[in-house]
Amino acid sequence: MNKTGYEELALDMLREHSDTIDFYLNKKYCDEKTGGRACEKLYRAEKYSLMAGGKRIRPALVLEVCRIFGGETEAALPFAAAVEMIHTYSLIHDDLPCMDNDDMRRGKPASHVAFGEDYALLAGDGLLTDAFYECAMNPFVSGDCAALAAGILSKAAGSYGMVKGQAMDMYGEDNRISLEELVELYAGKTGALICVAAQLGAFAAGVPADDEKMKDVTAFAQRIGLVFQIIDDILDVTSTAEELGKNPGKDRENHKTTFMSFYDIPKAMDFARSNTCEAVKIMEKYSGSEKLCALAEYLCNRKK
Repeated sequence: MNKTGYEELALDMLREHSDTIDFYLNKKYCDEKTGGRACEKLYRAEKYSLMAGGKRIRPALVLEVCRIFGGETEAALPFAAAVEMIHTYSLIHDDLPCMDNDDMRRGKPASHVAFGEDYALLAGDGLLTDAFYECAMNPFVSGDCAALAAGILSKAAGSYGMVKGQAMDMYGEDNRISLEELVELYAGKTGALICVAAQLGAFAAGVPADDEKMKDVTAFAQRIGLVFQIIDDILDVTSTAEELGKNPGKDRENHKTTFMSFYDIPKAMDFARSNTCEAVKIMEKYSGSEKLCALAEYLCNRKK
């Protein structure tokens, strides 16, 4: 498939799933928040970031994996919503002055700029905690499945996964880390949530945890998660604020160790392409996986 073909296929898939997840988040999560005037600013802050756009890659991955393995969208939606809520919380907290100190996100003022640090912090806390409720209370899967899903989601989001990666990321601002440590960092900071998104999609379709399908989607997601972060590192040194929707050059400004600390752009792209090819090979044996494989190709060649 040529570049135009896979890009169109991937973007069509992302748009389709984005419409579905946006409707669910707006209706199921945002509209039900009625805590009175004392909580009005909190709920506005949550909705501001949650509905700020973005590609919705992680929840789309939940829905698409579920579809490939014969599951129903309604079973996957609570899991997809939970993943996006955690992703949004992480962005809110990442932008805080005590973290990356970024004042722009998705082309808009960051949450702490729009609502203040206090409400941005609370909005992130609310989204994170509510995500586990959303996952655990999924009415379209068995209780055992919902409990297991909540468990693996909490592990992926916490100090075994995303938070671990964020801590390693901050450590890397003031200390030199090895390439092996950087890969481990990315497996937590970015890869863990992408990986659990694929796993939750499989769970929603009734795939057991020890099934070969689960192993394959996990391996696929691990590779595209790493590719996603490598391309982020490249774009941080090659793109403009208008293209990224956030300020470029922050990694260099914060003295962070990235793939650009070890590779030039051509070699980093070769590494990303190699992982993308491996990811596609893993999933192309499954009927109906064309969109998922196209997503892998798109993530490797994205420009923003």
